[in-house]
Amino acid sequence: MESNSMGQATFSYANVANDAVGVPLTVSVFADRPHVCATAREDAEAAGFRIAAGGALADLLDDAVRALGDVILVDCPRPDGAALAALARIDLRAAHTGAQLIVSTSVAGLDDVFGCLDQSNPQILVDPSRADRVIALGRVLGLVAPLRLRELSEDDRLVLLRLTEQVGQIAQRLERIEGPPTSTPDAAFRFESPRPAFRGEADAGEDRLVRVPRPPLPDPRLVRRIIRQRQMRARFFDGDLFGDPAWDMLLDLTAARVEHTRVSVTSLCIASGVPPTTALRWIGQMTEAGLFQRNEDDSDRRRAFITLTDKAADAMARYFADLGTNAARLV
Repeated sequence: MESNSMGQATFSYANVANDAVGVPLTVSVFADRPHVCATAREDAEAAGFRIAAGGALADLLDDAVRALGDVILVDCPRPDGAALAALARIDLRAAHTGAQLIVSTSVAGLDDVFGCLDQSNPQILVDPSRADRVIALGRVLGLVAPLRLRELSEDDRLVLLRLTEQVGQIAQRLERIEGPPTSTPDAAFRFESPRPAFRGEADAGEDRLVRVPRPPLPDPRLVRRIIRQRQMRARFFDGDLFGDPAWDMLLDLTAARVEHTRVSVTSLCIASGVPPTTALRWIGQMTEAGLFQRNEDDSDRRRAFITLTDKAADAMARYFADLGTNAARLV
């Protein structure tokens, strides 16, 4: 990544966006905003992608048979009914074809967009910068063997490594509270659970006739007090010094589980204390690690919420149990 005299970041990758036999991967861009469409195309071409047919969001709803790229970039900042229908259709098609879907939206549109994208495991960007889009393209390249993440700057690679490694560490620590590990962590950039116990496999002790009773979750007032005190630090210090979005989201979902309240993806992004696009990457990682799960709204299929998995909730309960009955005094 380089900077020109105007201070604008420029990206140069040269022939990295090829498949296993060296054929350039293709990108389709669907956007109603001309400047977003132009910038997205520039970034994709700079990364070595070949631009395939694209168009406006409405084009995704026509009945014409159109070839789509290996990567589909969609910009949907203000989703109305037609836009959400277009997103749902392209989400289903991406899931069936194996295409990688990247959708950008706004904070106001996040819950609606998240709710209708439930098939292809897309990357969602919120009011993204050019760098955010480049990182998303880099993650796509990281999923296509035998590519390497050469197209990212050293800083961007370190961001992705830190994200992957920290979520792996959290899963390992929570699992140690629950029981001994059963395997070794996978390599960085494998965006999946680092431990089988967080992929839903049965506990080793589930075959026992007598099981150790599991502790209850903590009083939500205690958890909310911890959250408030963590947030107070930003009044006196730079908030970036204490950035720990994974733990902040675990605490928020733990309290919500006891309070029997539902947490939207927008609310969870706010609780994380980091920008929404960064929070969404963390949510994706925590979901892959088996700590978070998506739950559809039975009364409105267009909405979805984030909750702790049972294993994550059990681990959080054990964590607070280890703090002891005097946990409130430790806050």
